[in-house]
Amino acid sequence: MKNALVLLILISCSLTLLNAQDKPNIILIMADDLGYEALEAYGNDFNKTPQIDKMIAKGMKFENTHSMPLCTPSRVQLMTGKYNFRNYLGFGILDPKETTFGHLLKAEGYATCIVGKWQLYGNEVQRKLANGQGGSLPLDAGFDKYRLWQVKDLGSRYKDPLLDSRETGVEFFEGKYGPDLFVDYMEDFMEDQGNKPFFVYYPMVLTHDPFEPVPASNAFASYDPKTRLNHPELFPDMVTHMDHLIGRIIKKVNDLGIAENTLILFIGDNGTDRDVVSTVNGKQLRGNKGYTNDLGTHVPMIAYWPGTIKEGSVNNNLIDFTDFVPTLMDVAGAKNKKSFTDGISFYPQLTGKHNIREVREWVFCHYDPNWGKFTPRTFVHDTKYKLYQNGEIYNLKEDLYEKDALKKNDLNKKEKKIISKFEKVLDEMNLSEGD
Repeated sequence: MKNALVLLILISCSLTLLNAQDKPNIILIMADDLGYEALEAYGNDFNKTPQIDKMIAKGMKFENTHSMPLCTPSRVQLMTGKYNFRNYLGFGILDPKETTFGHLLKAEGYATCIVGKWQLYGNEVQRKLANGQGGSLPLDAGFDKYRLWQVKDLGSRYKDPLLDSRETGVEFFEGKYGPDLFVDYMEDFMEDQGNKPFFVYYPMVLTHDPFEPVPASNAFASYDPKTRLNHPELFPDMVTHMDHLIGRIIKKVNDLGIAENTLILFIGDNGTDRDVVSTVNGKQLRGNKGYTNDLGTHVPMIAYWPGTIKEGSVNNNLIDFTDFVPTLMDVAGAKNKKSFTDGISFYPQLTGKHNIREVREWVFCHYDPNWGKFTPRTFVHDTKYKLYQNGEIYNLKEDLYEKDALKKNDLNKKEKKIISKFEKVLDEMNLSEGD
């Protein structure tokens, strides 16, 4: 009788634990200024990323993921699930009226945390360019815990960083390395959650310039970040350290025993810095951050979820940054899904239960960053063809740098049908833009 009672108690406890963990944890990692061509898995001949390679071997690699060409446009689109013409105010600013994936997952019972780069509150120059509009703070955007660089204060993001945390405010960490401190905070956050589902958004500061020595470098100890060394030849070291941190995160998830109940997504936010030239399958490719050809928007994407995602999967379908909000809502099992998103959930693709109607046929981009020398452009593309709003047509497979525009009259019947579909998309967006 006593043994039966103990068994019933154990079963009851197990069921309670399962119920408490029925929502998967979510970790979204986004590297800064990292195009697809910078990673070994996408053909880079030099940069070594063993942890990312292990992640791919155990998860799913996406071949056709596209961001916006620049930092803030990508982040606003990613966090809200909307095209930029609907809610973009200006560079460095997230409209405080917007609902983010932080708000949405918090409403689904998730503990929320963000570490890394913020840059969404706006400085004086950015606010002026945005007609005086101010941005958002982490708590306002749905994140209960945070350790961030550039909330209101600037300082270094790498060695001797100036970071802002929910618990302690702004702190200067002499001799420390910012990217390591972000992961330290993330690990503590994950440990503290117990059975509560959590969402961690980690917009990395790596691999953005300035290109500086990393902790594994012999030059790190004596390096003074006030000198603002900016040597592109140090970029591979920064990629290696980024990879090391991803390995730390995966190890922590495994050590906590939550790997099979945790989805980890890794992406880049836009193309690689233009000072960085990569050798890819023997061919040199220059990063094109800020500009709209493939090397400005084509970013890596990897999904890791042991027991759910088929190991070693390769996904050739189109993904864009509006797709993350509906996907995370599906992962969380949200019943009241928001209708405002422009995206298509790729959750069924992660589980292998999708059909053709759930796959994106094209990517739309309205790019008007209101920052620097970048020209506003609006376009639609699939994996082969691209149509700009001004009528320019390119074959992306044969003209990576978009140097030779095609004439619609020279296209065959099938190609004309594709371009006509793109024209319809542009018309339906109802934009009036002088592109």
